[in-house]
Formats: sequence, C-alpha cells, structure tokens
Amino acid sequence: MPRTSTIIDNSHIVIDTGMAQPDATTIVERKGLGHPDTLADHLAERLSRAYSRYTVQHFGAVLHHNFDKLALLGGASEVRYGAGRMTSPVRVLVNGRAAPMCGGEPIPVTDIVETEVRAFFAERLPEVSEHLDIVFNITSNSSPGAVITGGGVPDRTRWFNPRSVEDLRERRVRLSNDTSLGTGWAPENPFESFVRELVDHFSGKSEFTLAHAWCGSDVKLMGYWDGAQADIVLCVPQKSRHVASRAAYVRNAETVLAECHRLAALRLPEAEARFRLNARDVPEKDELYLTYTGSSIESGDEGVVGRGNRVNGLITPLRPMNLEGANGKNPVYHVGKLYNVAAQRLAHRLHEATEGHAEVHLVSTTGQRLDQPWRILVRLSSPDAEVDKVQALVAEALGEFLALTDELVSDGIVLS
Repeated sequence: MPRTSTIIDNSHIVIDTGMAQPDATTIVERKGLGHPDTLADHLAERLSRAYSRYTVQHFGAVLHHNFDKLALLGGASEVRYGAGRMTSPVRVLVNGRAAPMCGGEPIPVTDIVETEVRAFFAERLPEVSEHLDIVFNITSNSSPGAVITGGGVPDRTRWFNPRSVEDLRERRVRLSNDTSLGTGWAPENPFESFVRELVDHFSGKSEFTLAHAWCGSDVKLMGYWDGAQADIVLCVPQKSRHVASRAAYVRNAETVLAECHRLAALRLPEAEARFRLNARDVPEKDELYLTYTGSSIESGDEGVVGRGNRVNGLITPLRPMNLEGANGKNPVYHVGKLYNVAAQRLAHRLHEATEGHAEVHLVSTTGQRLDQPWRILVRLSSPDAEVDKVQALVAEALGEFLALTDELVSDGIVLS
C-alpha cells in the first residue's frame, strides 16, 4: 500500500492509497430519538447551543462552557392497557461548567438551562415534561495549570470568569483543548443506510408514526449483514394509552414487522432480511415493551452523553470509531466535537473525489493550534489518488473551523 508522509506547518500528514475496500460484513447499531442515551446527547447539545447563542448575542463571542457530562436518571411509571402514569420524576443531572458572567454582567445560566430542558422534553417526550427533577451541577472552576506565583491572577482562572471577551484566548488563536482525536469514513454501505432510515422511520416523525399513535420513540436496532442476508434485532415500544389489550399489542407488533419487510424490499431488494422484534416480550405473561411515554427513561433506565450513536449517527464496531462524546462540548475549540465533524466531512469529500472508500483520522495535542493537528492519517482505497489534491482537501477542511463553529451554534449540524 503506497504511503506518502510529509509535514505541513506543525501537522504530520500520512496518506495511504490502495488500501483494501471494507468487505460486506457489517455489524451496526442505531439508537432512536427516544432512547435515553440519545436523549442525553441531544439535550446536552441543545444546552451548549442555547448558551452559545446567548453569549454571542450579549457579548459577541461564545464563552467557555461544556455540558458533555450530562446524565439522565430514569423515573418510575405504572403501565396498564389503555392507561398509564408517571409515579416518580426523571432526574436531569446537568453536569458541567459555564462562565456565569462576563465583564461583571451576570449570565442567567440556570434559567437558560431550565428553559431548554423543559422545552426539550415538551417536544421529545411530552408525557415526561411535567415530571422532571433538574439538578444543577454547573461550576466555573478553572482548568489545571493556573499556578499562582505572585500577586497577579493567572490568566487561566479568567477562562470561566472573563473581564471581557478579550480575555478569551481563542479570539487571538484557537488551540486544541485536549489531546484527542476525530474519526470519519465514507461511504456507508446500503445496509448501514437502511438501518439509519428504519430507526428514524419508527422513532421520528414519519407517515408511520403519524398514523400509529401507539408507536413510541425509544427504538433500538442491532443488525448483521454479510452482503446478501440481513439479520436485525429491533426494539419498538408501544404507548399504553393507545393499546387497549394484549391482542392489540400483538397486532401492532405485526404491523411493525410488516413495515420492516416493506422497507427492506424497497431498500435491500436483492437481500434476504430477517427481523426479530422486542425479543424480551412474553405475551402470555403480559411482559411487553409497553410504556406510558414511549421511552424506557420513564422507568429506571439511564442516559449518558457519549454512550449512544457516534457523530455520523451509527455505532459501527467493524469501522474506525472513537469514544468521544461530542454533544455538549464547546463548539469553538473542543477537538472531541470539531475534529469528529471535520473528519466525517473530509472523508465524504475524499470519497467523492476518489470514488473509493476513505478514512480520516485527526489527532490533536493539547495546546497546539486547532487547525494544525498533531497527526493526520488519510487512508484511501483508490490506488491512484493524487496526493496534491488530497492535501488540498485536507487543508480546506482544516481552514473551516470558524465556519464550523457558526454552523454548530446555529443548529446547522445535527450530531448523532
């Protein structure tokens, strides 16, 4: 496999060409919109964007913050055929840091957070929105490195308590906040795309969910594909208020399976597709995936940022991945967010340019310029990719971090 290695600015760039195409064997997982981990991811990102927009509007810059350690602790519920209720609230642990003021002007951090949390659940799980216990664990403590040597105040202690936006170092130069990495690849194979579509079809707004009020959103799919045959284990909850009996639940499950086969015939026409739905059900004992809200967060389950879908929306153990939880991270300099988005975009561009498989790995080191990763590894299946053009696409991607921040703050990018 030909390899080109060079140093540009402070980045060591390695480009491998002629790598083997991934084979058809695929294991892929996707968690739907109502899954507790997805709820935690999307809520954390919503808090980051709301805080960012507030500080941009009032101070002209995104102030330091991170909400990427947010967690949800499941409540308790009672479920009956045709009825149900919450009996204990869902706890929302808002863990993180945020600058509470700038130049002496207070920032209503808790008000911003509470407003967004309640609005989020009102939209995503309305049955839960009146049963929330919001716990604020938000500090403004400085990061390590603020050594006191005299009468002055170390600059680092002002990161979360700036006298003005001029105390924000990233207004002069953007440095990586961490030693971490971002990973991207392209293209998806037909099965991976089908998994994404199927989960969204049952967990989001679709013709199916609009026509079937009993369909809950805590959908999860695990799939195996060998290029000719698809084996899929799928969980789709039902909402108890809309399910009058065990027989109705069974009929609804049959409707879900029929829809799975219909979509498989459209998207994977040459394949044999086998589905197993709600594998833990024991209908004769009334042990069913029947929920009041449509999500297991109502009943003891937990959700934590970073445990769900990767930035590309899938969990793919046979593909390159990393464990960074991107949602809720600061969109200005947190490499765990920016490098994953940038690597995914660059992989798609390289795929389009070379018409082959592309992988991108961006590795940072703390304190080095954000647009000059410590290591850049590009792996391409095309044997005759032009190195100069590849390097130009890399440089283009690294020059887009300012625009990437703006997109993230303005909801222009959907993570996971």
